[in-house]
Amino acid sequence: MDKQYSYAEFLRAMGQPGKESSAEKLLNEIYLDMFLNIIHREQSSNRLLKLIDEALDQKDKKAFMQFTNALQQLNNPKQ
Repeated sequence: MDKQYSYAEFLRAMGQPGKESSAEKLLNEIYLDMFLNIIHREQSSNRLLKLIDEALDQKDKKAFMQFTNALQQLNNPKQ
């Protein structure tokens, strides 16, 4: 996942005569990658929330801190 796409790459694909399909393929690949990233993030978030609930139920402070930190990193990847 997390492929890096550039606008220049897209323009290059668009600029090739008779190759509009390569630009469409690139756009489809970008959209698919974005969709998969969103699904992965949602599933990871749901899994971490469940683990946080279990840690709270078990009064496991170490696990709680570990899972909440992981959830924060998932939600704020730039930090």
